[in-house]
Amino acid sequence: MKYSEAAQGRIFVIRLEDGDIVHESIEAFAVEKSIRSAALIIIGGADKTSRLVVGPEDGRAERIVPMTHMLNNVHEAVGTGTIFPDKDGKPVLHMHMACGRNNDSVTGCVRTGVKVWHIMEVVLFELINSRARRSYDKTTGFELLSP
Repeated sequence: MKYSEAAQGRIFVIRLEDGDIVHESIEAFAVEKSIRSAALIIIGGADKTSRLVVGPEDGRAERIVPMTHMLNNVHEAVGTGTIFPDKDGKPVLHMHMACGRNNDSVTGCVRTGVKVWHIMEVVLFELINSRARRSYDKTTGFELLSP
């Protein structure tokens, strides 16, 4: 386990609107408000054709090849995530979302494009005095959190 300490800063209540792309909208908001680090919760509707990363093709392979899933209809959605800066200081969202419709559900990362259906509500808790950042890991190909 690796860790660092942070303090709570501002809290933002955000409404994403129909057609917004979740990760693009939240990252743009973070840049606009000079937010480097945060924790988030989100709830609302995900539109059809939204895409989620739903796992690696082979969990034992040395090089990870992600699988994606496209929603075939509107889904209820709930998620949680973090924002931390990359090597260039750009705030990067890492958020997983569960999307359900009737008896079916799928959970995955929003980085390939979840589109808002009507609205999504976000509560963003800014973290201040944090030195955590995302650093590229050659083995996985991921930008891993380095506290």
